[in-house]
Amino acid sequence: MSFARRRFLHLAAGFIASPAVSRIARAQTYPARPVRLIVGFAAGGSVSLAARLIGQSLSERLGQPFIIENRPGAGTNLATEAVVRAPADGYTLLMISPPAAINATLYEKLNFNFIRDIAPVATVMRTPFVLEVNPSVPAKTVPEFIAYAKANPGAISMASSGIGSGPHVAGELFKMMAGVDMIHVPYRGSAPALTDLIGGQVQVMFDTTPTSIEQIKSGKVRALAVTTATRSEVLPEIPAMGDFLVGYEASFWAGFGAPKNTPAEIVARLNKEINAALADPATKARLADLGGTVLSGSPADFGKLVADETEKWGKVVKYANMKPD
Repeated sequence: MSFARRRFLHLAAGFIASPAVSRIARAQTYPARPVRLIVGFAAGGSVSLAARLIGQSLSERLGQPFIIENRPGAGTNLATEAVVRAPADGYTLLMISPPAAINATLYEKLNFNFIRDIAPVATVMRTPFVLEVNPSVPAKTVPEFIAYAKANPGAISMASSGIGSGPHVAGELFKMMAGVDMIHVPYRGSAPALTDLIGGQVQVMFDTTPTSIEQIKSGKVRALAVTTATRSEVLPEIPAMGDFLVGYEASFWAGFGAPKNTPAEIVARLNKEINAALADPATKARLADLGGTVLSGSPADFGKLVADETEKWGKVVKYANMKPD
């Protein structure tokens, strides 16, 4: 083989290998500056607190600040749009939760397609809702409540934290599967809805465990079931809705996303570090304080979760003829 040919083949091999070398180097040096983590809820809620918890762990593990930016509004759509428009370089991330799946059908016109425009990175936690009633309601089990609701169609008021919220769609899924008719009463958040449930202005509510757990333990509301397929580690004495309505599942989950076309090696590194943080017993304990359990997995696992949830809640939104405020 001539020297010129050997030289050409050597250069060609180097050219082919260089993109892989470049990708490895990029992953090894990431992050080289602070990373923004955008949250579509106000500070202080469970999603924001989980973002801060995992963000702090990532800061310690990767040596750069992960700065939380709270951008509430339009049912988390403002936060999503900000990330969709950001450079796909790993320095702008999104905290994802069920509204991402619900909004795909709830809103007729969005400036993005969530599944197309956001790359899943890693799941973080899952939190059940709780079906709870005012103590004046003469039902102590889910079957008794279904019978009571069927005997009083349209006479039971169901509170939620807002139209299209996780508690709202959880309640509508219950109505659809149980075949009951209840009047939806939307509030501006869980706190005022729970206050009226305790006061008897409304009779039933699907709420997150962190907001309700103390009210349940004090007897101010009666918990009938958690909305996951199996019992919750946080409220192990409360039965699962799946025990009474086969196939029923509704939960609040959270995870990390990034703009589409974010380099796969950066997504893989973030996934690895987030899962490592979730394996820490201290992180598990803090998430339990928020009413959640660790939900780890691959980017593909998270993508499937979002796709499945989008399909499921799309059917519920259409069934209930939901319209955003």
